Amino acid sequence: MAPNQMKRLLRPMLVFIGVAVLACLAADELQAMPPVQRTVLPHGLVLLVSEEHSLPVVTVKLLVDAGSRRDPAGKEGLASLTANGLLLGTPRRSAEAFNEELDSMGASLDGSAGRDYATLSLQVLTKDLDRGFNLFMEALTEPTFPEKELRKESQQTLAAIQAAEDQPEEVAEKAFDRALFQKSPYAHPVEGTAESVPRIGAEDVRRFHRSCYRPGAAILAVVGDVTPELIQSKLIPGLTAWQAGTVPPAQFTATFAEGPKREEIDRTVTQATIVLGHRGISRDNPDYYALTVMNYILGGGGFGSRLVDEIRVKRGLAYSVASFFDARKYPGSFQVVLQTKNPSAREAIALVVQEMERMGAEPVSEDELTRAKKYLTGSFPLRLDTQGKLAGFLTVMEYFGLGLDYPERYPSLINAVTREDVARVAKAYLHPEKAILVVVANLKEAGFETEKTKE
Repeated sequence: MAPNQMKRLLRPMLVFIGVAVLACLAADELQAMPPVQRTVLPHGLVLLVSEEHSLPVVTVKLLVDAGSRRDPAGKEGLASLTANGLLLGTPRRSAEAFNEELDSMGASLDGSAGRDYATLSLQVLTKDLDRGFNLFMEALTEPTFPEKELRKESQQTLAAIQAAEDQPEEVAEKAFDRALFQKSPYAHPVEGTAESVPRIGAEDVRRFHRSCYRPGAAILAVVGDVTPELIQSKLIPGLTAWQAGTVPPAQFTATFAEGPKREEIDRTVTQATIVLGHRGISRDNPDYYALTVMNYILGGGGFGSRLVDEIRVKRGLAYSVASFFDARKYPGSFQVVLQTKNPSAREAIALVVQEMERMGAEPVSEDELTRAKKYLTGSFPLRLDTQGKLAGFLTVMEYFGLGLDYPERYPSLINAVTREDVARVAKAYLHPEKAILVVVANLKEAGFETEKTKE
């Protein structure tokens, strides 16, 4: 059976796992996680274990500080190719052999990279944990990155990059990141570019893996049908054998363009795709929670937000419009993203700017503030309702140094936000007058000047 077929068969099981996780929590304890044991192994790996015995399934998720912000100049996409290449072969198994053994257990094993970090995820039945975890550790610590298989992976990446050129949302987002982040490590796409990917060789990938995939820069979460005895006998021996090493410090310079600046991309489309935004925040910003509430009211709350009310409900200009802060290890972006018919693009943009200005000029109502807080605190358990979500949440929580009591503290952090806080952070962090605007549209129909078009 092909891996994708197996994943489709496992999806119902994941749903049951999510139901089981919630079922094991009392109604008045939904804000809390199941108990988590945190251990730091001698070589620096942080191990987080959460037992949940409703189903005989275990999820293992590794986070390693090996995201695309570590890509060297000219070889953007290296982190992504490395993470994707972990399952392409080891001294004992080919990529095909890996897939066959995983399929025989009904297990899944996947690697991927993001901006800040890479992940390797395993889901396996408890009875097969020994076999599954051995495969996990083999892929993590012994990948050979065969040149033939890497070339295939690179070709698939290039095909995906080319296909994305036909997706206005992808085109707009990539153009926005280039324009805003300039030469920052966040400027390039995680998967790299059509120019950079062909420059990445097998030895580049092997060197990146040797440098960055070390236990001292990693966090491992184990969630599900496990016991301390099972962890000690089945997982700890393999983890402690993982060779320690010093990960080179990441060089990161946060550079941002300041607008007003506009980039127009002419395409034969009926809908204009618009991204408007500017510098954002890092995850450790002390105003993170006030900004979370403010953004919910502005455009992060769906039909409860001002942008949706003004642009979709009252005027029918867009099916969807949303705003968000992309808070990363280092300062990310603030964005408003929407699609509208070409002729209404200018009007929709003006309304976005108007609502951003109003957030800082007028206090939000008590009703808006209450609804935002209720939603943000009430929906929090949905972050923990499957093994996969909980494992991912644990690793990210550790990565950002939030503490194991974070789920218990989160409601109070949100509920402490006042109307004055919302007004203060809106004035401090929303800058429509300095925004970067990217428009992908039929520029003539949208009323933009075609001589400024940038392909």
